[in-house]
Amino acid sequence: MLSVSFWGVRGSIPCPGGETVEFGGNTSCLEIRADQRLVIVDLGTGSRLLGDSIVRRKDCESIDIFITHTHWDHIMGFPMFAPLFDSNANLRIRGPVSFNDDTLEAIIGAQLSYRYWPVRQSELSAHIEYEELKETTLDLGGGLSVTTKYLNHPILCLGYRFEYQGKSIVTAYDHEPFRNLFPTDSADPQYDASAASEGEAAAQEENEKILRFFSGADVLVHDAQYTAQEFDKHLGWGHSCLEHVIDSASRARVKKLALFHHDPSRTDEQLTALEAKYIRENTNPDLSIVAAREGFTIEA
Repeated sequence: MLSVSFWGVRGSIPCPGGETVEFGGNTSCLEIRADQRLVIVDLGTGSRLLGDSIVRRKDCESIDIFITHTHWDHIMGFPMFAPLFDSNANLRIRGPVSFNDDTLEAIIGAQLSYRYWPVRQSELSAHIEYEELKETTLDLGGGLSVTTKYLNHPILCLGYRFEYQGKSIVTAYDHEPFRNLFPTDSADPQYDASAASEGEAAAQEENEKILRFFSGADVLVHDAQYTAQEFDKHLGWGHSCLEHVIDSASRARVKKLALFHHDPSRTDEQLTALEAKYIRENTNPDLSIVAAREGFTIEA
């Protein structure tokens, strides 16, 4: 069985409080299970509770952790991830790095310095290995594999496609649809017909690559931070709008879509209303849509 459980579903910053109880206020953390095999995607604040659960289950012996990118909301739970303090724990942390002078270990481990935290990385009990990733396919053993894909975000960010016994779970966050960056209005002083045409073709090609990455996925967990009305105000921030996400999932023949990386200002009431709206307006009977909630598990 291949499944994904949600321990943190918010984007940008934790947002605890009475208005975020139903969906949760922790930043991104997914637990993927391939039968007994444990994989984690991102170490946002949701990883604190996941780590506590892993230690209680005595499930620390082998943990594969994939970081989508190193923005703080995706790694800030690392210092309080309980398996770090278990001498029986073996962690393999993989992810992309945007800055040639910094390693993945240095970026994540920098949180464990006295200026930020009372425990240093050298004081951890767990055995930790780091591996920097580009676009590739890895055999994780036991029939589980992962394929990586660059997404469109201000720093290098990877989507992950996990496949196991004919089932697949894909993560795509933080991601903004590719668009033509050249002026397309002939009245614009900077307009160049050739550049505009090439820019349009390049954006279309990259968006098609993303659809191929999603193709036929049993579960797609996708960044859906904005509505279409909000999206234009946040161009370049590296996030998607719900309308684009649902259209992409439908075109890629995805079976189950989990809307993810909720905006921190979105209340439970607002998310419930948006979820109901897009489920109601969905015209694809083969696509199931849900807004991700902490504590939920979806089977592929």
